[in-house]
Amino acid sequence: MNKVDVMKDIDELMDTYCSDCLVIRDLRKERGKHGAHRFCIESCTVGEQLQFLGQEMMKIYEK
Repeated sequence: MNKVDVMKDIDELMDTYCSDCLVIRDLRKERGKHGAHRFCIESCTVGEQLQFLGQEMMKIYEK
């Protein structure tokens, strides 16, 4: 995997799932921006995939 492919995958995930996420919209009202972000990092399956892709990007930069 090269960095262009990883970035395309990240952009596709963000555009498909995160831009219109109703869960985030509701959590921002209830918990604020920090609480909604925390949910994405810890509990969201899309967030897990984004973290994986971020780690793949770091492996590419280390080469």
